[in-house]
Amino acid sequence: MMHDLKDKKVLVIGLGRSGVAAARFCASAGARVTATDKKSAEELSDALASLSAHDIIFSLGSYDSELPAANDLIVISPGVPLDLPGLDAARSRGAEIVGELELAVRCIDTPVIAVTGTNGKTTTTALTGHLLETSGIKACVAGNIGTPLLDVLDDANGSDVVVLEVSSFQIDTAPSLVPHIAIWLNTTQDHLDRHGTFENYVASKARLMERVPSDGFGIYNAADEAVVQASISQRCRLIPFDATGRILGLHRGGETESKPGRAWYGDGSLWIHAPGGSPNRYSLADVKLEGPHNRENMLAALMAAELAGADPADLADGLSSFKGLPHRVEFVTEARGVRYYDDSKGTNIGATIRALEGFAEPIVLIAGGLSKGVDFAPLASHVKGKVKKAILIGESALTLQAVLAPHTSTVLAKSMDEAVTIAFRTAEPGDVVLLSPACASFDMFKDYADRGRAFVDAVRALEIKAGKT
Repeated sequence: MMHDLKDKKVLVIGLGRSGVAAARFCASAGARVTATDKKSAEELSDALASLSAHDIIFSLGSYDSELPAANDLIVISPGVPLDLPGLDAARSRGAEIVGELELAVRCIDTPVIAVTGTNGKTTTTALTGHLLETSGIKACVAGNIGTPLLDVLDDANGSDVVVLEVSSFQIDTAPSLVPHIAIWLNTTQDHLDRHGTFENYVASKARLMERVPSDGFGIYNAADEAVVQASISQRCRLIPFDATGRILGLHRGGETESKPGRAWYGDGSLWIHAPGGSPNRYSLADVKLEGPHNRENMLAALMAAELAGADPADLADGLSSFKGLPHRVEFVTEARGVRYYDDSKGTNIGATIRALEGFAEPIVLIAGGLSKGVDFAPLASHVKGKVKKAILIGESALTLQAVLAPHTSTVLAKSMDEAVTIAFRTAEPGDVVLLSPACASFDMFKDYADRGRAFVDAVRALEIKAGKT
């Protein structure tokens, strides 16, 4: 790949993490690189500093639709529309249009475990890598989890397995991604501003399973009808998992039976029955991940790890030692008998519904942000009788209020500090205050992590103030 890029004209669209990695890689390979982003040089100061050692032309502050047609290769960042003005003209001239992940997978021979889904991708990817490492299998974890694969190519080629989190955007722009194991966790409405319809979104996810070879494995959620229907016709060896305990696994006289090649939840434990082996039972007694959504993540990760050759005894240790990830229903503190949880990574309605389902206590919910073209109506039935007050922020606050107001008390807040102050005054001992926005963060914050930190800082400040009064 390095030789293929020599003297080629390359345009990188978008200077987020993947765009920076692509610009650096292509420039290092001898390409003539132009990088463009709608943000200003001031807003991109960190990105520009990281690329200062390379000979790159920058076009910043706006997008010039004439740029694509002048290049041989166009690398678009996740989230950049595939119908962006100027791309059709570039295609007609024979330009290749790909994502950063496509450049990377062409450079590795290591077997890949690829994880997709609307919710749980990051936790499942991190958990799979953790399970493999604790089992003595060297794993390189990268992709949508926050580490561009291009930035860790040496690590990837020196590992036994590469574990990739992949979004629908990355699947669409990485046609050479052929995983040996693909995990499809779930699919609920998200990114309809990009895909147009839910059916298109599902089709994008399904492409990952389509690329798994016949001797590979496709691990899919047997409780998600859209996932099931899109998976059952695939050519790879299909392995369903069931986190509900209602679909897979037969319970007779206290014994659990199952056909090989499936995973399920039953009798308070996780069961993995990999092809060619016997069922292995994993206790949840010492596991820190909680809730039905995390059972999905754990079942998929355990099956993938067993298929990769991990020993069940090592996997049990790895499962209990995994601490979870920040901003994913993360416990923050307990103050005056109220527990606070940060689920800022809950950027779609499916994630927020799962977070709500994880609590039996009354909830004061902080939600809202930048909508992604989805219908918020499915939230209504999950809020009714469970959320005592919904505090709504951001661009979608009024839209959410119209949906939720018939089912719970609602109030608008102009900032995270104001939202947390209202929650602090509303919640009573035994309640839960939950930040789970069901929206993207970019209307008010740099990203979901920035939003989560703002929530935690506001909670801590009020906790300190209350302790002094």
